[in-house]
Amino acid sequence: MVSQAGSVLLVETVRRTGLDQAISAALAPWRKPRAVHDPGKILLDVALAVALGGDCLADVGMLRAEPAVFGPVASDPTVSRLVDTLAASGEKALRAIRAARAEARQRAWQLADGKAPDAGRAVTVDLDGVLVTAHSDKEDAAPTWKRTYGHHPLMGFVDHGPGGTGEPVAALLRPGNAGSNTAADHITATQPALAQLPKKYRRGRQTLIRTDSAGGTHDFVAWLAQRGRWLSYSVGMVITDTIHQHVLKVPASAWTPAVEADGGIRDGAWVAELTGDVLDGWPKGMRLIVRKERPHPGAQLRLTDADGMRLTCFATNTPGRPIAELELRHRLRARAEDRIRAARATGLRNLPLHRTAQNRIWLEIVQIALDLLAWMPMLALTGTARLREPRRLRLRLFTTAGQLVTTGRRRILRLARHWPWTSHITTALERLALLPNPG
Repeated sequence: MVSQAGSVLLVETVRRTGLDQAISAALAPWRKPRAVHDPGKILLDVALAVALGGDCLADVGMLRAEPAVFGPVASDPTVSRLVDTLAASGEKALRAIRAARAEARQRAWQLADGKAPDAGRAVTVDLDGVLVTAHSDKEDAAPTWKRTYGHHPLMGFVDHGPGGTGEPVAALLRPGNAGSNTAADHITATQPALAQLPKKYRRGRQTLIRTDSAGGTHDFVAWLAQRGRWLSYSVGMVITDTIHQHVLKVPASAWTPAVEADGGIRDGAWVAELTGDVLDGWPKGMRLIVRKERPHPGAQLRLTDADGMRLTCFATNTPGRPIAELELRHRLRARAEDRIRAARATGLRNLPLHRTAQNRIWLEIVQIALDLLAWMPMLALTGTARLREPRRLRLRLFTTAGQLVTTGRRRILRLARHWPWTSHITTALERLALLPNPG
């Protein structure tokens, strides 16, 4: 008998995407002579444990108890020594891990074809900050702007749209007191995020960078504008007094009804484009679009609101498209909150290690786990099953018990017929088995 039998879905996803080969090759320089365990396999085992609900290095013991499913798993001291070794290597180790992830991501998107996030010939990357609470005095932990104590990583997620979960492409570990609108941090996080995408999206404005108002700084927008030939942006803007005064001068005829994702009119919301000297000092080609909307019942108005309407504003360099369509595109940035919720449930609830360098490796492990939790549904599940968040995948699929039978040279995994989601698991395994092996 084996527990976590449904986790073979993740194991098979690792094989089909070639992530095991890529990360083993990338971490080969860190393998010691006559070592029993491969560094890439060790890191992947920890990532699998995190994907299954673990939140510390020692949770890899769950995999060690099932060698028939996960193979030989390193001991806790071996895992800790590898993390320390990679942490001591700094950026060199991080670049190696990220390169392996990018290689596997390109293959996963090719296998997914029409289900991949680039099926519409464009990719959207959402940047957003995450507060991670620390319950001890860890390195770089500091008071946060929400009066908590911990760290303030800046994350980047690929937006899969309404049909699936988003993959993480960047995680910049920062102290808890790091500013929300620090342009240098946004630039630093965007660079590895773009490096995770296939090279064909580095031309023709096929990549969109989307942020909330924390990204609406002169330096960050100017950096994005310098790459405007192949990069689009849609960044939130703070309603300054200058913007507020221009909004008050917009004639009623210039306001256009906002739209919903289904194409219908959004009730009580209008958008308009601001022009003139309000754009002075900003990069050429930038468009400034403002939305006014009736606040929800009980919501308090701010000083920057006008005539009982809640005002929001964003900037973009996308030309020619209707402002209502651009406003809807920017509003869908709210899906990043779903990605953050999934990340918190997958190893980002806390940073388990003491040193910052160690926790940077932990963030890479968390991203690998989230990659697998995005790739597996994308490649193997259909319908509403693709929309399930990590907690539901664990409850219904991964925690399934099974019986492993060895007959001749074959291993057969038997699942209980009465389990409501057995058919989902077997059908998903059949889809994965049909995918070609990596070359």
